Amino acid sequence: MDNQNEMLKTAQELIEKTGRKLNLFQEEIDFLIQPDRVIEIKVPVKMDNGVIKTFVGYRSQHNNVLGPYKGGIRFHQNVSREEVIALSTLMTLKCAANSLPLGGGKGGVIVNPKELSEEELERLSRAYAKAIAPFIGEDVDVPAPDVNTDGRIMMWMLDEYEKTIGKKSPATFTGKPVEFGGSLGRTEATGRGGVIVMGNLLKALNKDYKTIAIQGLGNVGSYFAKIAFEKGFKIVALSDSKGGIYNENGLNPDEVIKIKEETGKVSDYSDGKVITNEELLELPVDILVPAALENVITKDNASNIKAKLIIEMANGPITEETYPILEEKGIISAPDILANGGGVIVSYFEWLQNRKNEKWTEEEVNQKLEEQLKTALKEILDISQEYKVNLKEAAFISALKKITKK
Repeated sequence: MDNQNEMLKTAQELIEKTGRKLNLFQEEIDFLIQPDRVIEIKVPVKMDNGVIKTFVGYRSQHNNVLGPYKGGIRFHQNVSREEVIALSTLMTLKCAANSLPLGGGKGGVIVNPKELSEEELERLSRAYAKAIAPFIGEDVDVPAPDVNTDGRIMMWMLDEYEKTIGKKSPATFTGKPVEFGGSLGRTEATGRGGVIVMGNLLKALNKDYKTIAIQGLGNVGSYFAKIAFEKGFKIVALSDSKGGIYNENGLNPDEVIKIKEETGKVSDYSDGKVITNEELLELPVDILVPAALENVITKDNASNIKAKLIIEMANGPITEETYPILEEKGIISAPDILANGGGVIVSYFEWLQNRKNEKWTEEEVNQKLEEQLKTALKEILDISQEYKVNLKEAAFISALKKITKK
């Protein structure tokens, strides 16, 4: 719970700090911090043993000045009111920083889905969708998958939602399987977006960095690794939650991922030195990609970071007080709300395709993703120069300028 309160506090402090830079009145800053509304619902589910169990669910709708609320639904035992507010706040900023006509939302149910059978999971998904049905819709609030939810769960929710409102509305949920209106390119979108940001940032900085260490090989880290490798970058270290592997001559991510799938551990890959996640962060590489957990780069290890560029693929991998230390060392960091924005951008593309009844090719999706991120990065770099701030602050300024029309 502390972590969630911390996350909310950090997001709010950044809005406060950025708002002051933009000469906003305190009333305007307070307005930006408060969510428009937080819906708390009870979610009754018939369990396999016939007993009705009641779960607690939330949907935080933070700000819809730019367009419908947009954000994931998570099923996790630690979901709380504070967490969904914090995450919906960050979604508002992420959508705005990436120039999307969307606001921020986030939802969740307090549940450990591993304790549910397949049938119970479906009944929970449908009960949650039915409970939030009056508050969502393709012009109002567009949920998507998040922690412990996926395309199949979105299908159940969409089906229940359409039954409840009595008509088809495929654009109300994104992250659906492709055959049910999902977008091509969505699975790789976050990882691909990170590589696009990295490539364009290197161009802007006029640097020819090559070696990369990636912490975390979930969906985001593995696609980042594969796509960067295809583009000729040299991946020298990869890790999962159990540890990592380092080879200064380079690794083929496909081979490492194959071993991870077979044995469950990256460190079982034979061609390289076994390292800890902590050691990975301090390797002598050009580019460091934290793609796993928040708060892994702190004031305690910042002085040991040797990378020249950090691409924040996890949410909040760098603690707030660490940025000045990194800046002093000349380390540039591409902020999470830009670097990992590829997922929400392609979710937006899915929403557009569903609304227009179109189906874009994967090439079209990737090309539009490239354009969207290129524009967002250029804007953030310009703001960084104008206000003489780091890219994280510049991303927040870019977002707040759009929301407040300043």
